[in-house]
Amino acid sequence: MDMQMNLSAEAISVEQRWCAHNYKPLPVVIDRAEGVWMWDVEGTRYLDMMSAYSAVNLGHGHPRILRAMIEQASRVAVISRAFHSEKLGPFLRRLCALSGLDGACPMNTGAEAVETAIKAARRWGYKVKGIPADQAEILVAEGNFHGRTSTIVGFSSEAAYRDGFGPFAPGFRIIPYGDADAMEAAIGPNTAAILVEPIQGEAGIVVPPEGYLRRLREICDRRNVLLILDEIQSGLGRTGKWFAFQHEGIVPDGLCLGKALGGGVMPVSAFVARQDLIDMFVPGNHGSTFGGNPLAAAVGLEALETLDEEGLVARSAELGDHMMRRLSAIDSPAIRAVRGRGLWVGVEIDPAFATARAVCEALMQRGVLSKETHDTVIRFAPPLVISREELDWAIDRFAETLAAMRA
Repeated sequence: MDMQMNLSAEAISVEQRWCAHNYKPLPVVIDRAEGVWMWDVEGTRYLDMMSAYSAVNLGHGHPRILRAMIEQASRVAVISRAFHSEKLGPFLRRLCALSGLDGACPMNTGAEAVETAIKAARRWGYKVKGIPADQAEILVAEGNFHGRTSTIVGFSSEAAYRDGFGPFAPGFRIIPYGDADAMEAAIGPNTAAILVEPIQGEAGIVVPPEGYLRRLREICDRRNVLLILDEIQSGLGRTGKWFAFQHEGIVPDGLCLGKALGGGVMPVSAFVARQDLIDMFVPGNHGSTFGGNPLAAAVGLEALETLDEEGLVARSAELGDHMMRRLSAIDSPAIRAVRGRGLWVGVEIDPAFATARAVCEALMQRGVLSKETHDTVIRFAPPLVISREELDWAIDRFAETLAAMRA
């Protein structure tokens, strides 16, 4: 037993010695995973209630994704955008059809999709709206999380994300989230775009008031401002719709996607937009060596087709309602709030009871893995392939954990 336990300790020790300490993982070393389950190096099984921040919406090692990945990698994987590939067009065509938009710029990571959106919005502001050179402004929301690049953290309202990384790029203003009137009041002649998450993930699964996106859509139409939504976490079935904006019956001007687009096996992202916005990119003014490579396109297309053909968006809606009801019914002084949509729920823990980190560590001991955010919220976002029985098992373990910690 001591020898087995040393496997985890050794792996953690080596990682801590050689890896930058920019994360604080739970003390578990994952060795393999399948579907909604993961096993550590000692062979202990855990249910994944995190889905790698929605990157594993299809579950771990989905056979269709692995097959598409292997078949494409065996033919050609990376050629850069210097040449055409057979898979890229069909992939982006499907993405545009699903989102109701006109064109897309393929990238790799979510942050790259957001950076692409920022560049497109600014260029549109100058070329189309007529904003004076270098004066374009983008309005963002308090509590936002759009990535970790120096530009993006520069307009974060979280001090820890900014500390020691300035000076930051100008051209952004932070407006309270969920307040459409405040957003409109902040619009000026140089405002090119509003950039928001339909539901704020890293902030703690914060759902805005009903009608918020509809109001933003109306404001942007009336004031000639772009509406750009970051659905890197909320998109592709997570909230019970293909995209969270569909809950309010609107279509944005630009859409940032990533995470689940890679089928749980590789980074794939895209900025999808209406035609005049996507046309802001011409040869030489934007690019990515790996963005849109044949392997990424094949995996992305298969991910979209699998979500569709296996009915996983509807499953997220049905099981999400069930998860919300069950979590809301837990009678515990630890719980201050339960909020979310689809298979994406945040449970806010009373700091007087315990830290969210402590709850996650105790939950790990009962075979369920998740992660805290902002010290007070536990995220529950299982792969969309989860069964009702597996979901109930995880929720039962959570209720048991809170009861045991209280005792």
